[in-house]
Amino acid sequence: MYKYTIYVTHKGKVYQTNVIATKNQTEEEVYRIAKEQVLKQWEN
Repeated sequence: MYKYTIYVTHKGKVYQTNVIATKNQTEEEVYRIAKEQVLKQWEN
């Protein structure tokens, strides 16, 4: 397992989030997970 720190832009703001992923996951998958985390947190 690897920990990635990802910056995601949402509604003009930049959010930092951490993603735990396996080494087999692609960069796109890791970014998608990060974006989903930010959306879940800020859309509610």
